[in-house]
Amino acid sequence: MRLKAVFFLFLFAISWSVNGQKGHLGPIQLSGVVVTQEKGQPVKMPYVTIAVEGTSRGTYTNWDGFFSLVVEKGETIVFSYVGYKTVRYQIPDTLTTNRYSVFQIMTFDNILLPETIIYPWPDKDNYHAEFLAMDVNSDISDRIQENLNKRVIASLYDKIPVDGNESTQSFMRQNAATYYYQGQTKPIQLMNVMAWKQFIEAWKSGKFKRKPKEE
Repeated sequence: MRLKAVFFLFLFAISWSVNGQKGHLGPIQLSGVVVTQEKGQPVKMPYVTIAVEGTSRGTYTNWDGFFSLVVEKGETIVFSYVGYKTVRYQIPDTLTTNRYSVFQIMTFDNILLPETIIYPWPDKDNYHAEFLAMDVNSDISDRIQENLNKRVIASLYDKIPVDGNESTQSFMRQNAATYYYQGQTKPIQLMNVMAWKQFIEAWKSGKFKRKPKEE
């Protein structure tokens, strides 16, 4: 009799465990695509921020607008992107599977401001009078002439380092020159008439002269 009671308790425990597992799905793998509309056609949106509200969990869409995130039933997902309306989506409580997909459309959040025209003077006549009354002394004039001096500009050109844009352009030009002759022998410029022409013109213009040392 005691053995039968233990057996029935064992069956009851197994049944309760299985039903409990069916009722609680656990983490849900949420995936989907985020798009917007341009001229009536869907356009993929990369780098859209996707966060689970009230938590530190989140992700962002890839270049194709796709994302994947682990969530729980009932949690609120927040889609946000600069210039677009923020969207909140709640995971349904009635899910019966641990995988769920969404197709989210983002809409523009444009705010039109009234046109503002800023004038330095109230009217054209006032500007004309102020311009004629401007005091341009000799010190300012001399400073302008000095700043526009070719020698000063050339000196600054040699001393100031290039910025990121110039470095990128130089790198791209070098790569283009390398790839132009890739897979073949680079021609010898000794018999190139145009190269000789450029050399003679540069020689006549004094580009090969030794520059005087600055004191």
